[in-house]
Amino acid sequence: MATPVREALAKAERAAWHLEMRDGYMLDDPAFIRWQNGHREDPDDRASWWRPWLDVVVEATARGVEMRRLRVVSEPVSDYIRYEYDITFTNVAAGESVRWLPRARARDLLLPALDGWVFDGESLILHHFSGDGQWTGPGMEVVHDPDLASRYGAVYEAAWDRAIPHAEYAPA
Repeated sequence: MATPVREALAKAERAAWHLEMRDGYMLDDPAFIRWQNGHREDPDDRASWWRPWLDVVVEATARGVEMRRLRVVSEPVSDYIRYEYDITFTNVAAGESVRWLPRARARDLLLPALDGWVFDGESLILHHFSGDGQWTGPGMEVVHDPDLASRYGAVYEAAWDRAIPHAEYAPA
């Protein structure tokens, strides 16, 4: 399925950085509900957890695109963030670099109001969510503004530098 993110990623040449700042998304997601009911992905059974998005990541990273995912989280973490943490091995296996930034470490950073992506430091895809983590408004807003992308990129870099690599983070 073509989405603005997949289309932008297919065109990315150098970098695709994703910033996630909510403590919960789509709480009605069947995969999250299964996790709440005790289901856990088996890292040794790749066929059971591999999904089309991971093919997109592999293709992009094979072209040399640096893919980063930065999650800014409240601690103690929500159940949803614990779920994300549990399944992040799939993103890492596909080639994403993932880091976690506890909000207390970000207190003096001026983070953007919206989650989203920065592509090659030139364009953005901003995500619009309701208070309960559902898509709202335009959903994904594509912004071709190198100035704004540069500002988002600078904030992202500052946050990334403070964040904890996935392999070292232990959710509180």
